[in-house]
Amino acid sequence: MTQVTSRWHHVVATAIGAVVFALLYQVTAVDSRYAARQAVLRETSAVPSPGARLRFSATAYCKGDVTASGVWPRTGVAAADPALLPVGSVIQVVDQPPYTGIYTIMDTGPMVQGRHIDLYMWSCTEALAFGRRAVDVTVLRLGWNPRTSTSGLLQSRPLPQTTVPTPK
Repeated sequence: MTQVTSRWHHVVATAIGAVVFALLYQVTAVDSRYAARQAVLRETSAVPSPGARLRFSATAYCKGDVTASGVWPRTGVAAADPALLPVGSVIQVVDQPPYTGIYTIMDTGPMVQGRHIDLYMWSCTEALAFGRRAVDVTVLRLGWNPRTSTSGLLQSRPLPQTTVPTPK
């Protein structure tokens, strides 16, 4: 009789352990899905600020006259919605090479609204091949004010020390 009771206790304890394990696993899985959704929500709806890493839609353009800032378009120039990234902002775009790099927002346009940037490319063939794609954008400076820059995002190297020979 004691063996039957002992086995019964083992079966009940194992069943309770399995149920507790399954519930804890389910809670952990739900929490990780919630955290992933929150991360995506932050990337797609956060307000741009220096140091923020955001998800944008990117296209490319190749023709144009003087930009909204008064300069001619050239490599390293991008257009953005001035409500999100004002003219003068500096961003770092993370995409496939050779498009990864630092761009300055120097242009705006009626087609560039919301979380959309338009990168200038010299070649129209290359701009057409670029198409529309999602890119990660890190805001390095917001507008022209250098005080709205982030410090420490880019590695800086000290200038080499040179010694000036003294006349004899």
